Amino acid sequence: MSGELVKLKIKAYSDEQFNNEVADGEFTTLLNPENYNIKYQIEHNEDQASGTSSSAPRFNKIPPEDLELEFIFDRTGVVVNTSDNSLSSDEGVGVIDDVETFKRVVFDYNGDEHRPNFLIISWGSLLFKGTLTEMDLTFKLFSPNGAPLRATARAKFKGFVEDNLRVALENNASPDLTHVRIVKAGDTLPLMAHRIYGDSKYYLEVARVNGLSNFRKLTVGQQLFFPPLEKTS
Repeated sequence: MSGELVKLKIKAYSDEQFNNEVADGEFTTLLNPENYNIKYQIEHNEDQASGTSSSAPRFNKIPPEDLELEFIFDRTGVVVNTSDNSLSSDEGVGVIDDVETFKRVVFDYNGDEHRPNFLIISWGSLLFKGTLTEMDLTFKLFSPNGAPLRATARAKFKGFVEDNLRVALENNASPDLTHVRIVKAGDTLPLMAHRIYGDSKYYLEVARVNGLSNFRKLTVGQQLFFPPLEKTS
C-alpha cells in the first residue's frame, strides 16, 4: 500500500454526461478537508383535503444529495506543498491566484454551454457528481501590502445522476409510472405485462396503446410503452 498522500481533486466538464473535460478545469486542494458533510432528504406530499382527519404522508421524491466542503488556501509559508515539497509562500499576490484557479473550475460561467461547469469531486471513497450552488470566501491573514495570505472557501454542491443512469439506479417497477421496454428474444406481451403490472391480463391494453394489430408478433429490438393503468380485480 502506497504511503503517498492523496489529495482531494475536482475536475470540470462542460456536459452532464461528463465526456468533455474543460481546458485547465482541474483543481487539487492544498490541504485535505478535516471533514465533509453529505445531506440526504426524502420529500413527502402532506396535502390534505379540508375537513379530513390526518393521514400518513405520501412519498413524493428523493431530491439530489448536497455536499458541503471547506477549502483552505495558504501562502504564509507554513504549509508544505506535497507535490514538490516546497513551501507555499507569498508570491506578491498571496492566495489570490490560488482562489481564482479554484473559482475558474467550480464557479465561473461556461460561455459555450451557458451555465457553470459540471463537476466530479473525488477523494478516497468520495466520488461526487454535481454543480456548485453556493460559496463563501473568507480572507484571514494579510501581508504588509494588503495581499491576503490565507483564505477559506465554504462551498455547497448539488449532486445529480445523469439521465441515462437514473432509470437503471431507480429500477422502478411501479404500475403507476410509464415504462419503456425494448423487446428481447423470448419476450411475449403477456410476459412483459406481468413483469410491469404483476398480472399478464393487461397485455391487451398495452397492445392498444402501442397500436399493435397482432400482439403475438413482436420484433426483437422493438420499443414498447407500458402506461400507468388502473388495476381491476
